[in-house]
Amino acid sequence: MNVFFHFQSCSRDYGGIMSVLGSDSWWKKTLYITGGALLAAAAYLLHELLAIRKEQELDSKDAIILHQFSRPKNGVPSLSPFCLKIETYLRMADLPYQNYFDGRLSPQGKMPWIEYNHEQVSGSEFIVDFLEEKLGVNLNKNLTPQEIAVSRAVTKMVEEHLYWTIAYCQWVDNLEETQKLLAMSGPLSDTLKWMLSHLNGGMVRREMYGHGIGRFSKEEVYTLMEKDMRTLATLLGDKKYFMGSKMSTLDATVFGHLAQAMWTLPGTRPEQLIKGELINLAMFCERMRRRFWPEWFVEVEDFYYDGDSESSSGGTPTGLLDFGLFSRTDTLDDSDGSSHSAGRTHTHSPDSDRSLFDSDVGTGSDNDAQFKEESMPDLEV
Repeated sequence: MNVFFHFQSCSRDYGGIMSVLGSDSWWKKTLYITGGALLAAAAYLLHELLAIRKEQELDSKDAIILHQFSRPKNGVPSLSPFCLKIETYLRMADLPYQNYFDGRLSPQGKMPWIEYNHEQVSGSEFIVDFLEEKLGVNLNKNLTPQEIAVSRAVTKMVEEHLYWTIAYCQWVDNLEETQKLLAMSGPLSDTLKWMLSHLNGGMVRREMYGHGIGRFSKEEVYTLMEKDMRTLATLLGDKKYFMGSKMSTLDATVFGHLAQAMWTLPGTRPEQLIKGELINLAMFCERMRRRFWPEWFVEVEDFYYDGDSESSSGGTPTGLLDFGLFSRTDTLDDSDGSSHSAGRTHTHSPDSDRSLFDSDVGTGSDNDAQFKEESMPDLEV
């Protein structure tokens, strides 16, 4: 009798254990705990690897130290639009700088961030303001107050709205492809890339939800992205830069974001748009790449889009980009008052209409004269 009750008791205990094991909540908790432990271990290992690579303490005296993420594997300078924006800005302003790919966030939890004379500044807008104040650079000096206002409005559209749709495409909808671009080596590289990419993907989802844009469906997110890109294409038109022939900080901002669609998201909706119907945006990206990133090599195949999209403008939606698309702003006078006093003028000539791929070289504008091709800062890898 005692044996029977003992058996019944064991059966009830066994059944209770199995019911707990079979419950969704138990498995979810286990996965969360295990996943958290693995991510913590990965973060610690990554920190140790970065610590090993750090050979000396930084001295930011009279030097701009740019902290940013490591270069991806496909040759694009950064998978972060803001990192690419700031580094492009530094090149546009012809400011010498040193890269530091330590992966360490700023005290505010931001990336990129800079150090200059032992001062730390994070947030791309504040970085630009800081450099303008400390070093006297100003890429917007030739803009009118109205153009500056438009530039700020477009910047906010790009950084506070378009950014999230591109991030969704990178880190949610195409996470596996983006994961392949992460540059890591060693026996645990694949595991680390998987962990870090999924960690970042989860962060993007949460931040998008908090922003509000993440509460929409995939199709709705892409609809918003397309509206933003079409707006940029309309603003750019057939101009060299977004403010005409005048190069400005806005160009670095837009380039940092559109370069992701141009070179890091093959086969996606953003790439289909930029290499198909909105070809003027692709021309802008290539023009910026050629002028400020001469060491950034691009295969000819990167200018192809093998898709079925149709161009409403009657362009070339598939195949090689239209090299016959011309800039109509090469002959516009973008000089300031000082150049006018020197008697410098621009006259229209049929010979001045050149392919956009070449129109950034030797245009004769005062704004371009300050940018010295031969003084490009070296990259640290």
